[in-house]
Amino acid sequence: MILKKQSLVDQIYDQLRYDIINLKLPLGSRLNVSELQERFGISSTPIREAINRLQTDGLVVYENNVGARVMSLDERDVYEISELAMTLHAAAVKFAMKKADHMKMAREIQRCITNYRMADTVEEKTDSIHKLMGVFYANCGNSRLDNNMGLVKGQQLILRNIYGKASGGKDNTLDFEKIYRAVLAGDSAGVIEALEINEAQALPVIIKAIKASEV
Repeated sequence: MILKKQSLVDQIYDQLRYDIINLKLPLGSRLNVSELQERFGISSTPIREAINRLQTDGLVVYENNVGARVMSLDERDVYEISELAMTLHAAAVKFAMKKADHMKMAREIQRCITNYRMADTVEEKTDSIHKLMGVFYANCGNSRLDNNMGLVKGQQLILRNIYGKASGGKDNTLDFEKIYRAVLAGDSAGVIEALEINEAQALPVIIKAIKASEV
């Protein structure tokens, strides 16, 4: 891997975060600093700093006599991440629908839906969904709400990728079109309802996949 001329810590952080979120580093797997040094061809210091940042994000945990490893998930974790994310999503939707131009948001959401339809991989579909939700955060006018979402964003992206892979890349376009129509109508309750329905469909699939991985 060739590192770009930017902070080594940022580069390592971005790559490891990408690998964790997209399940290229399995949940619960150990992050061996020596192996990462060999992979990136650098000293241990920027690697350790990047791992510390990932710990702050909740994507990495430290265990005595084990060291750093990728976070694990159980059924309770899935429900807690989902509940927190949906609470923040609902707030972002309500603020954005009060403060922002509905037509402008609808156009942005439509572009995200188009990208979702054209996506070839689960990772690309997940990224499109993330950007669709980002429309509400970008227009909610509340930086603290956006910052709080940042604390759970990586974990929710992991759940979305688990769902995408476990469902065989199921097409959820209809759910996102409901969101689009609700935004056009200025119906924040309709947006939230569509999000909740989509989340309720995904949770059993995610939990089943996690339990299967434990066997």
